[in-house]
Amino acid sequence: MPRAGLDTSAVVAAGAALADEVGLAGLTMGLLADRLGVRPPSLYKHVGSLDELRHGISVQAKGEFAHHLARASVGRSGPDAVRAFADSYRHWALEHPGRYAATVPAPAAGDEEERRVSEAALQVLLDVLAGFGLPDARVVDSARALRSALHGFVTLEGSGGFQMPRDVERSFHFLVDTLIAGFQADPPDHASEG
Repeated sequence: MPRAGLDTSAVVAAGAALADEVGLAGLTMGLLADRLGVRPPSLYKHVGSLDELRHGISVQAKGEFAHHLARASVGRSGPDAVRAFADSYRHWALEHPGRYAATVPAPAAGDEEERRVSEAALQVLLDVLAGFGLPDARVVDSARALRSALHGFVTLEGSGGFQMPRDVERSFHFLVDTLIAGFQADPPDHASEG
């Protein structure tokens, strides 16, 4: 019989919290069962497999991340919106490393639930960039540039990759300001190619 109070959403939430501690790749059903005080077979009454658990974490994390980014960015535009978005992105990713790792992959083909939550975060990013009046040909490139730069920075920072004697906060703001300057600049000739 399932433990009282334990259901799929509780198992996924506990898995997400544990992934933040041990890393998404280090998450196992055995570790989660220990955390919840049950035997591993009890978890399979709520999630069918480790892959199903990770999928649930991905859906939950993408929704949380989108909500966090939207709250930080609402009512802002242009450079102010990008700075708020970037700070929020960094803060959430460093605070929730396991969940953040679950937000990175694109949804599998045909996975409508994950596609919807992924599109919510993407829409926040596109709304943030809308304040720059970018031509259509540059919107996707700009979104990819911002996401890639932020992902790279938080991944390096989270894994202890910045050990030089310069304040990491200053370096982060330099990165964001450089991106903003790029969004505001006239594109080079090759940037408008289809």
